[in-house]
Parts: sequence; C-alpha cells; structure tokens
Amino acid sequence: MEETSDVSRYYVYILYSYQDLGFYIGFTNNLKRRLTEHAKGEVTATKKRIPIKLIHYEYFINRRDAEAREKYLKSGYGRKQFNEILKATLENLK
Repeated sequence: MEETSDVSRYYVYILYSYQDLGFYIGFTNNLKRRLTEHAKGEVTATKKRIPIKLIHYEYFINRRDAEAREKYLKSGYGRKQFNEILKATLENLK
C-alpha cells in the first residue's frame, strides 16, 4: 500500500457550550480552522453559545464515513453513545 501526502482528512467533533450547557456536533475538513471560527463567533449555530470547548473529535479519510458518523451522533442512539463514552469528561464539565 502506497502512502500519499494528499490524503483527505475529515473530522467529526463535539463541542460543549458553557453558555447553555449543551452540545454541538459538527463535521469539517479543517478542524483547527473550524474551531477558530466557532471561537470567534463566526458560526451561526454557535455564536450565541460561546464560550465553547472541544470535548471530542474523530478523524476519517473518507468523507461519506465522516458524514455518516456525524449523522449518527446527532441521532438519539448516537447521543446516548457519546454520553456513555464521554461519561467522565461530561461529569467533569458539571
């Protein structure tokens, strides 16, 4: 298997809002840029929810896999799963 330097990268991430104590689940191909946009209030969905904190992210090399994971995490089953997986993290945020 050959390695290439132009491997696509996709991220699914979960933010925690200290403002409303809720979560935001997103998808991007540039995590650092996207987090900066959230922090600066440039994302409509989170600009009134600042301050926020990145509490989890996942890395994918396939866009469809990342989009499917984002969709799953936004579902009832997905939210239940991340609440179980991030149990200690969520307890520390309270």
